[in-house]
Amino acid sequence: MYFTKLALARNSSGKFNIPLPRVVEEEPDPDAPPPFRVHVTGSARTEGYYKITHAEKSAYVAQYTAQAKAANKDAISESTVSAPAPVVTSSRSNRANARRRAQGIEEINQMQRAMQLSLGETPATDQVKFNQLQTRKKHLRFARSPIHDWGLYAMERIARGEMVIEYVGEVIRAAVADKREKAYERQGIGSSYLFRIDEDLVVDATKKGNLGRLINHSCDPNCTAKIITISGVKKIVIYAKQEIELGDEITYDYHFPIEQDKIPCLCGSMKCRGYLN
Repeated sequence: MYFTKLALARNSSGKFNIPLPRVVEEEPDPDAPPPFRVHVTGSARTEGYYKITHAEKSAYVAQYTAQAKAANKDAISESTVSAPAPVVTSSRSNRANARRRAQGIEEINQMQRAMQLSLGETPATDQVKFNQLQTRKKHLRFARSPIHDWGLYAMERIARGEMVIEYVGEVIRAAVADKREKAYERQGIGSSYLFRIDEDLVVDATKKGNLGRLINHSCDPNCTAKIITISGVKKIVIYAKQEIELGDEITYDYHFPIEQDKIPCLCGSMKCRGYLN
């Protein structure tokens, strides 16, 4: 109706008899998220690969916004209170903690087997479960994840305690894994797909692996990683800690050792620790 009035109000000289509305420029809000990236070519696909900062992600991902606010609060509190000294542990203590966690998982499994026996059920051994996993693999697919790059999603319902997928890769010695990790950093491969089996062996899924390498970290995961022995060979298998529904993302805790150079965690869970290490 406004533009119709403009057309009717035009006189013979071609000018408008009614004034145009004044455009008042609003001052930018300092607390507002940064504007979206302006693509010069008009399409993001024609500009190649570029890194998206966490500040830009906070403009359209809710969990990034919440984490940015939490980071600002932490920065304010750290400016008023002296920061505590970083906790640095040795590799020996990290291995000891890993063994304690594995022992705790084994005790939980033994308790579950005892409960199944008390109910008159026959618990399936790891050998039987692994054979079932090899004969009938779980229906999984990979897709973009809000946590980090690609993620693994369940395309079927997975019950608690079932094997989800085996973490497959090239089994190498620990000394070789240390050299490869430095080489991958020089090549620009930021993500690490090295999974330690024990003190001597490491599974490298960087260039030889399966979909298990795409599972993201979460501080409140729905799966856990367990090392089992099948026919004298140690294997890494991902177990379901809880009921996994159709479309849920498969996650487990990486249990990275505590280091001074922090890696931010973007799992977005209520129990998020803020950092992977």
